[in-house]
Amino acid sequence: MSLPSQSVALLQAARDLVKSLPADAVLLLTETSLDWGEVRRMLAGCRLFVAAENPALTRSLRDDPDWTVIDLDPEPLPTQERMNTALLKAVSDELLPPGSHVVAIYNGIATLDDAPEPVDSLSVIHLGEHLERMTSQDLRILGDAAPLDVLRAVVDLATEIGREGREGQPIGTILVVGDTRKVLSLSHFQNFNPFRGYSRAERDVRKKDVREQIKEIAKLDGALLIGRDGIAEAACLHLGAHGANMRKGFGSRHTAAAGISKQTSAVAFAVSQSSGSVRVFKGGEEVLHIEPLARPHVWQPFRLETQEIEDKDEEEDEITDENGDEVS
Repeated sequence: MSLPSQSVALLQAARDLVKSLPADAVLLLTETSLDWGEVRRMLAGCRLFVAAENPALTRSLRDDPDWTVIDLDPEPLPTQERMNTALLKAVSDELLPPGSHVVAIYNGIATLDDAPEPVDSLSVIHLGEHLERMTSQDLRILGDAAPLDVLRAVVDLATEIGREGREGQPIGTILVVGDTRKVLSLSHFQNFNPFRGYSRAERDVRKKDVREQIKEIAKLDGALLIGRDGIAEAACLHLGAHGANMRKGFGSRHTAAAGISKQTSAVAFAVSQSSGSVRVFKGGEEVLHIEPLARPHVWQPFRLETQEIEDKDEEEDEITDENGDEVS
């Protein structure tokens, strides 16, 4: 089986881009069987990620030390979202650093089902600038704890707290979303409730100005509780739920977040004071791990660049652990 001339040209272009940019890797997104020996020859010297929904297609590739296979869930998603998912997995599994440059080859044009072109498009992706760390697909694993727009707002709030801290100082906190009555029944206030007396509109976390005010409140001891409708209900809460089994290295904040998520149907976001990372707990288990980016989240798919290539190196802000009270 030989490769179509169009695929050969794109593979050659990908190899040349890896060398000239330079780029860190090539991502090949395909659901069509290829002449893998020819692919290996064309991309010699390149680090290759192969992403596909069909495990039978990539089974023979898993033993190749120079290739990494990324399994995608068999869902009818647009090509860009599938590519986004593959890159997210590579970053989350620490196979690629967040600031990597990746040359992506994929089928971006609809073709006949009985005669698909293996690859027809090539893009250069700057992960540090254009790759979201979260997508709507990631948030679906949180179930019906809250609507997606509320979960997105809380993710934005949690990651901004982890990335920015407050007044130059790193801070850690817990954001609990949903099942407010049961959470309150298992908890007690450590201080007055700063949300008391404000209207619903003044407590809606989907509003940017409200999130800015909540960042100030996050400096106070205790967890923040947000209803599934996005309305902040309480702060300065001591979470009384326990029972979650946590691995070594996690402090009391993560244990409390896991515990409240185990004994209620709420989702808990634990923001690490030492690293700024956000770990999301549901049912007592960690289901998502979000590292803070140097730039704010933008809730849209990453932008594919095919014309101009900009060389911009961004350095992520690092927060050292001066307090030593948490390890993530």
